[in-house]
Formats: sequence, structure tokens, C-alpha cells
Amino acid sequence: MKRIDELFKKKKDKILNMYCTAGFPHLEDTLNVMKALQENGADIIELGMPYSDPLADGPVIQHSNTVALQNGMTIKKLFEQLSGLRKPNSALSDGSIAIPVLLMGYMNPILQYGFEKFCSDASTLGVDGLIIPDLPEYEYETEYGSTIKKYGLDFVFLVTPETSEERVRKLDQLSTGFLYAVSSSSTTGKDQNMTDVKKHLQNLKRLKLKNPILVGFGIKDKQSFDAACEDANGAIIATAFIKALEGADDIGKTTKNFLNAS
Repeated sequence: MKRIDELFKKKKDKILNMYCTAGFPHLEDTLNVMKALQENGADIIELGMPYSDPLADGPVIQHSNTVALQNGMTIKKLFEQLSGLRKPNSALSDGSIAIPVLLMGYMNPILQYGFEKFCSDASTLGVDGLIIPDLPEYEYETEYGSTIKKYGLDFVFLVTPETSEERVRKLDQLSTGFLYAVSSSSTTGKDQNMTDVKKHLQNLKRLKLKNPILVGFGIKDKQSFDAACEDANGAIIATAFIKALEGADDIGKTTKNFLNAS
């Protein structure tokens, strides 16, 4: 059974998906951040692949992308860092990453790397799935989806409050792992009206979709996480954690304090 499916089989609600940007705050921090997230209660890690024009992201995550790129992060470098993801190694001396890991990024750098090579290498390393906001449904169905499936990777589509019911159902059928419910049509990091978010999630719940639902954008602390989980299987925290990491002297301590406070 795939790791994401196994997770949702064991744990039905309050799934905590934590986003971090690869190569941020420093180039070699990627595995340290992932390890700290696993040790402090994250259920899923969503690992952002830095890109110069991350359209879905707000200024905080955009800045982390810029810093990571300036640090020298590339897909090739990231895959080198992830070489010991699923087995004990010098970078993770007291254990591997056991929880599901998804790569979140954009098509341009993936195509430059080579799409099939990217999927093959990601799968070999133990990556579980992909979130690619600018891969349209049509291109997924006609060109790229078969390659993603060939290498056993889950693919997660995003739906917004403005997504029609017909399209939600279609994207739910195409998605594997879970469905990413964007809390609003704004970029990441914006404060959200949780009443509106609740209405959006209740509408999705009413559709009785096949995939579990995780909600993201504007989830920043325990209060907003708990509120989101009332009508979804879990939530994604991104911007608030990236803010906490910037300038952190001790990745482990900062992550522990953030998640304990959240």
C-alpha cells in the first residue's frame, strides 16, 4: 500500500501536512528541516522545489524560493540531498524519513530536468507524490499523467471555492492520495475568513468525494488548524512555518517550538 493511502487508513482526521522550501534557510538545511518536522508530529511533508516565479505563492514563500535559489538549490541538488531519504545515512544519522513526502513545484524546471527522468528519479528516492499547480487537467490526462502513474507517484490537484462542482468531481477522480482544497483564490499566506473556509469545506464534504481533503492557504496555528479540521481530514501549514525558520539558529528547536505552539 502507498504511504499516503496507509496514512489515511490509519488516521482519518487532523492530518498535519507541513510545507518547507528545499534549500531554505540554508542550502544544506533540507533534510534537517524534514527530520525536525517528522520528529515533532508532522504527518506529511510537502517539500517545495524553488522556482523563480511561483505563481500560487505569496511573498513569504516567494522570498524563501529566492533565497533557496541564491543558495544554489536545483532539482539535481535536491535529489542528491534526498539520496538517503528512506534509509539511515550520515545526514540522518538516527533514522530515515518514514512519513509521506510530496514534491511541490512548477512545470518549467521539471521540464528542463526532463519530465520522465524527474518522475523516475523521484520515485527511486522514495518520494510519494507530486503537487504541480500549473499542470492543467487536460495536459495531465493526455500527456503527463501516464508517466506519473508509471512511476507509482500520487498526483494531487487543487480546488478553490470558485471551482465548479463538475470540475471538482473530475479533479477528484484524477487525483490520488488526497485533494488539496485551497481555502481561497488568493496566494498563500493571506489571512482567511474561517467562516468562508468552513462553507467551502462543507460544500466539498457534501459531494462525498473519493479522496480525503486537506485544506491549505491561511492555516497558520492550532486555532486555524483545528477549525479547518472540523470539515476536512487535515490541513497544510506553510507560510507561518517558513517565517519561523527564517533566521533560525537551531532548526530542531525552532520546529519543535512552532509545532508545539501550533
